Amino acid sequence: MKLDDAYANAAYIPNGESYPPRWDAAAAGFRAGAKAAQLDLRYGSAEREKLDLFCPEGPPKGLFVFVHGGFWRMLDKSYWSHLAAGALANGWAVAMPSYTLCPDTSIAGITREVAAAVTHAAKAVNGPVVLAGHSAGGHLVARMLARGMLPDAVAARLQHVMPISPLSDLRPLMQTSMNDDFKLDEEEAVAESPIFMSDRVDCPVTVWVGAAERPAFLDQARWLSEAWGCALVEDADKHHFDVVDALADHESEMLRLLLG
Repeated sequence: MKLDDAYANAAYIPNGESYPPRWDAAAAGFRAGAKAAQLDLRYGSAEREKLDLFCPEGPPKGLFVFVHGGFWRMLDKSYWSHLAAGALANGWAVAMPSYTLCPDTSIAGITREVAAAVTHAAKAVNGPVVLAGHSAGGHLVARMLARGMLPDAVAARLQHVMPISPLSDLRPLMQTSMNDDFKLDEEEAVAESPIFMSDRVDCPVTVWVGAAERPAFLDQARWLSEAWGCALVEDADKHHFDVVDALADHESEMLRLLLG
């Protein structure tokens, strides 16, 4: 398809194929050493509607929800547990949901599942709520700011949202072979595109993207920043697979901005 190469990442990252197994191993090691982890908490009835909750020592300062990527078609929460380390060290609880993948559901269906996951986690942890998501997860956390997506009581607790390398205009994806799974038409692509969300919850937003990412992802990040009038950070030398690593570092600029 016309835009398949534009949205390909692994082929343009040195040893790109090595990243998923490395994520998997790091995440498994983190879970094995986690002192206060509640795994596979169910937030809905579908098989993949489960989340992991990691809690710090002492009362949490708030809740950080991280939503994984994978073009809404791949991966799950188990690949990313190690990214909870930074927020935990800063005293925040961290929730990481899985969700049903395309083509077993639509992108709109995934959006609703993530809203249910955020709502469920927010009931378990008091205080402010921050959201970050990577790639397709960046799209999903941006969608949480659509007014009415989250219950008013949860939306009122949102302190910061950070779409990382997000997909903000879904219309180009209709020109990829992945649309065999997405089954997007023009109407749903527009409805699910954050750049067209005019009625949004008032909440600080920072769009973050790796400066060494594919042009299509740099465009997608810029489009969201311009549409929403929010900050855009281009992280020097970072590509699509390592741009999220800073979440594991409790002293990173990414976490400083996200947690405040």
